[in-house]
Amino acid sequence: MTLKLDDRDLKILSTLSKEGRLSKAELAKRVNLSPTPLWERLKRLEKHGIISGYRAEISLKQIAPHIEVFVTVELEDHRSESFQQFERMVDLYDEIVACWAIGGGLDYILNIVTRDIDSYQRLIDTLLAGKIGLARYYTYVVTKPVKSRAQLPLHSLLQDDPEGNPASNR
Repeated sequence: MTLKLDDRDLKILSTLSKEGRLSKAELAKRVNLSPTPLWERLKRLEKHGIISGYRAEISLKQIAPHIEVFVTVELEDHRSESFQQFERMVDLYDEIVACWAIGGGLDYILNIVTRDIDSYQRLIDTLLAGKIGLARYYTYVVTKPVKSRAQLPLHSLLQDDPEGNPASNR
C-alpha cells in the first residue's frame, strides 16, 4: 500500500533530510504544526518505512586520515547463487559502507572507506582470495568530495511529468 503524501509530509521529510537532529518542537514550528499532529505524522511516516532512520553526518577528516574509494565490480557468472554469495561477502566488511547492484555491463558499485591505499588493497586481496567469483574490478579513488546528498529532491520526484501524467505517490 502506497502512503499518500501531502505538502506538509514533504516539508517534514525535506526538513529532516537536512537537519535530522531538530527537536520535535522545532520541527513542528518549521512545518507549521502543533507537536501532537507532528508526532502522529512522524509515527505514520516511520511505520510505513518512509523514514527509515536518523543519522549523524560525520566529518571523517576531523577524526582520522582515510581514503574513500568507489569500486565497480563484474562477476564471473550471473547465476543467482553468485550474486547472493557476493552480497553475503560484502556484508562482512565494515569498510564497505555501501554497495549497489547495477545494470549496464557491470554488476556492482562498492563505496569503501578505509585508512589508506594499503588497507584498501588488503581488503581487495581478501575479497579475491575469498573466491567469490570476482572477474574484474575497477578502482576510483575520491580526490575531493564535490557534492553529497544532503537533501532529496522530493518535490521534483513527486510532481507530474511534463506530459501531464500524475505522480504515482500523490
